Amino acid sequence: MVLIYLFTIMVLRKIGKDPNYLLPPETVKKISLPLLFILLSFLIRMGSLRELLGLEDFGAWFRKVSTLLFIISFTWLLIRIIKLIKQLVISNYDVHTSNNLKARKVYTQFTILERIFIFLIIIMATGVALMSFEEIREIGISIFASAGVAGIIIGFSAQKMIGAILAGIQIAIAQPIKIDDVVVVEGEWGRIEQITLTYVVVAIWDKRRLILPTTYFIEKPFQNWTKTTADILGTVFLYTDYKVPFDKLREELRRILESTDLWDGKVQNIQVTNATGTHVEVRALMSAKDSPTAWDLRVLVREKLITFLQENYPESLPHSRVFLKDERKKN
Repeated sequence: MVLIYLFTIMVLRKIGKDPNYLLPPETVKKISLPLLFILLSFLIRMGSLRELLGLEDFGAWFRKVSTLLFIISFTWLLIRIIKLIKQLVISNYDVHTSNNLKARKVYTQFTILERIFIFLIIIMATGVALMSFEEIREIGISIFASAGVAGIIIGFSAQKMIGAILAGIQIAIAQPIKIDDVVVVEGEWGRIEQITLTYVVVAIWDKRRLILPTTYFIEKPFQNWTKTTADILGTVFLYTDYKVPFDKLREELRRILESTDLWDGKVQNIQVTNATGTHVEVRALMSAKDSPTAWDLRVLVREKLITFLQENYPESLPHSRVFLKDERKKN
C-alpha cells in the first residue's frame, strides 16, 4: 500500500510539473491527504494486518472502520477535486477588469454549481455511510415501505428549503443576477457580493449588507443595471430660470466631461425635459464605464454646472416673481 501511495504521488507530481497539463503545482498537495486515507482504508481491511496484530476476532470492526474511512476519504477527495476544477476554470478570468461580464458569468455559475455538487455529495455520502450499518438499513427499509404519509409530511416541511435550492440552481443556469452585478432591491442600491444555494448577500453602498432569499430574485421584480454590460448612462437634473442660455450650458458640459477621466467619451447632451410656471427642468446626460464611476461623474457635473451658472449667469438661477400693480393711477 505504501508503494502504491508513493507511486501515485510520484505520477501526480510529474503531471503537475508538466506545462502541457492543466494541473497547478499545489494540486498534488491538496489531494494527497485524501488519497492517503483511502489507501489506509484498504490497509485496515487486509486480513494480514489483523493477523499481524493478533486481532483476528475483531474482523467485523476492522471492516466497518475501513468502510467508513473509505466513504469519508472518497467524499473528501471528490470535494477537493470539485474545488480544484472551479479554481482552475475561474483562474482564466479576471472579475476585477472593467469589462468583466463574461468573467462574472463564469464565476457565478461555477460558485453555485460547486455548492450544489458538494451538497449532493455530502448527502449521498451520509446516506451510504448510515446504510452500511445493518440496524439502520432495516429501519430505512421499513420507512420506505410506509413512506406515504411520512413522505408527504417531510415534503411539506422541506418545501421552502427545496424551493430555495431550486431557485439557486435556476440562478446558476438563467443568471438573472451575477457576482458583482449592480442591483436595486427593496429601494436599496448595491452590488451582489455572495450567492449561495439559499440566500444572496447584497453589499449596499453605505457598507450595510442586505440578505435576501434566492427565491426573491426569481419571484419578485428588481433592477439589474449590469445584466448585459457594465457601462451605464448618468443623468443630472437642474432647475433653472427661463433666462438660462442652453447653448452655453451645452458647451460647459462638454468642457467638464472632456476634463475628467470619469467620462467614457461616448454620450453627452443637454435636454430640456420640462417647463413649469416657475422654472425649467434641464437634464444633463452622460455615460460612464460602470455605475460607481457614473455616480462620481454625476456628482462632479452637478457641482460644476451649478458653479458655472452662479459665476456667469446668476440670473439663470430659479426666481420667484411677484407682479405688483399700482391701483392708485386709476383713482
